Amino acid sequence: MRKLLRPFSGILLVILGVLGLILPIMPGWVFLIPGLIILADYFPPIKRLVDWAKAKAHSHPKW
Repeated sequence: MRKLLRPFSGILLVILGVLGLILPIMPGWVFLIPGLIILADYFPPIKRLVDWAKAKAHSHPKW
């Protein structure tokens, strides 16, 4: 059951995030980023995207 619940929750968060980006009711990134992090364990292209974003965030100079 847990094996199905985690990817399903990731997909649900990504869908909410995309809806949030389209609709001005809620901020989409709040749902999109955690959803992509959850799905990175199951989909290699998403893992590469998350790793790229982490590397980009770590290389950015602090204010």
